Amino acid sequence: QVQVVESGGGLVQPGGSLRLSCATSAFPLDGHAVGWFRQTPGKERVLVSCIGPRDTDSYYVDSVKGRFTISRDIANNTVHLRMDTTKPEDTAVYLCAVDGAEGGPLCHLHETRYDYWGQGIQVTVSS
Repeated sequence: QVQVVESGGGLVQPGGSLRLSCATSAFPLDGHAVGWFRQTPGKERVLVSCIGPRDTDSYYVDSVKGRFTISRDIANNTVHLRMDTTKPEDTAVYLCAVDGAEGGPLCHLHETRYDYWGQGIQVTVSS
């Protein structure tokens, strides 16, 4: 069974920074599209950012453009989501999702394209 694990969440003050990490020991993440989603109570899960299998493609939802950065750390088999200039509206459970298939240049905008999901990690932006 493939396990995807998120880490790095917690409480941050508005304007502060956090770095979320997504890891799995099941296979190398290099070559697989990875997405970060977020969900708040009563609302649908939303794609925040994704990175394509070869790191040549990435996506950010408009509300985080210029503030969040997704990156892949091949040596540690991890995908990070750096969150800068955080806002209270960034408060959510953040979930990492991995496409089990390799290849292709593009990351995936639809959650149905992802095979493996983490449990989610809470991020709270509050003073």
